[in-house]
Amino acid sequence: MSDTVPESEAPHDAPVEPDHDPAAPAPLNVPRGPTGNAEVDALLERLADADHLATDGHLEVYEDVHRGLRDALTALDARPGPPAPPAPYQSRS
Repeated sequence: MSDTVPESEAPHDAPVEPDHDPAAPAPLNVPRGPTGNAEVDALLERLADADHLATDGHLEVYEDVHRGLRDALTALDARPGPPAPPAPYQSRS
């Protein structure tokens, strides 16, 4: 004879243990697709670092990524374009 109670006969008020610690950090599983810009893609991948941190650690990651994205956008404005045409010569008479 067995001392174990079949699962179907187990009491329904018995506590259920979770498979994982619900207070532990968990990935958000937000999909991140490639942008075609290696610098931006690396910054977006950095967001995955927040998946393994407690909530109070997210701010540092988000600020770092935001700063990097802002710098990448600023660099687009700072890239030299074609030189401006010279101003026409005007004599002072």
